[in-house]
Amino acid sequence: MKIKRLGLKNYRNCEFAELNFDRKKTLIVGKNAQGKTNILESIYFLSDLKSPRTSSISDLIKIGKDKFEINALVEKNETEIELDYNYSFDKKREILVNKVKTTPKNFKSAVRTVLFSTKDLMLLRGSPQDRRDWLDRAISQIYPAYDERLSKYDKIRIQKNNLLKQEIIDENLFDIYNEQLVITGANIIFLRKKFLKEIEKIASERHKIISNTEECTLNYSCPKDDIEEISEYLKEELIKHRKEEFARRQSCVGPHRDDIELKINGMDATKFASQGQQRTLVLSLKLSELEIIKEKTGYYPILLLDDVLAELDDVRQNYLLKSIDLNTQTIITSVDTLLFDKEFLEDVEIYTIENGCIKNNLS
Repeated sequence: MKIKRLGLKNYRNCEFAELNFDRKKTLIVGKNAQGKTNILESIYFLSDLKSPRTSSISDLIKIGKDKFEINALVEKNETEIELDYNYSFDKKREILVNKVKTTPKNFKSAVRTVLFSTKDLMLLRGSPQDRRDWLDRAISQIYPAYDERLSKYDKIRIQKNNLLKQEIIDENLFDIYNEQLVITGANIIFLRKKFLKEIEKIASERHKIISNTEECTLNYSCPKDDIEEISEYLKEELIKHRKEEFARRQSCVGPHRDDIELKINGMDATKFASQGQQRTLVLSLKLSELEIIKEKTGYYPILLLDDVLAELDDVRQNYLLKSIDLNTQTIITSVDTLLFDKEFLEDVEIYTIENGCIKNNLS
């Protein structure tokens, strides 16, 4: 998989930008707040139809403008696919594949990306929601129907929460919502646990290589593995927390409240790991995402590295750059080229960006 061309119009601070990706590695160089991250964000957006930085798509429109456009040419399985996404302030959205209107699911399936940013380095010290978001996004890259399951679960959960806020609660309807949440929630938990087991195998090997001796493990907060056992566990938890949900007037049990345990040598990495240990673990997880997507889909996703090298020491920098498969298209942002050796830069296409304006450099 490869993105061959990217065009932006009124996206963030880019009034107009066009990039051609003729090589496997691309470096976008610029000072802070010039738009480097915006370029990577727009590519990520094509694969998720969400921004990793804001929940409001309107925030992506350049100040003073009323709409933004993203156009991209992607090569997948030796076939070129043209993608167009247009969005205006009145929330009108147009999604096209090869100039034909399509569904979000079909649009997102054309591109796979793995984004590694400085925000990811805080994954362990962030909230359970941050870890759930990472896990859900990674799973949806492999199982496109997973997004639909999450949406269905959230819709039922919101209906239940609205019911709980009423002065008089219909307990029969409350029980119906719980039955539906058990079915959808069990499916979500089952897929989360399945994915964690698969990625743990790869991540533990990579983690041991970087750290020399340390073992990393990933555990999900639900103790059951079989889908029927998970369903029964959810039923019991909902019964146990029934009074609490009535008192707090919100849903307190289910995959929306779960967490992932990340351990190093059996110790909780969110509490006891040093900054270096945490970064090693996150680096291992991100590189493992690449491998598992390749394993499941047959091709590597596009790797987006957003200013992350400056946050890694020399050992982790070198491991990251040397671990990237030659077939993986990699787009990197950095404030300068000083972090990269001459050999690495020999086959890199370099762009500079200033105030949202892109310039192609001879590399």
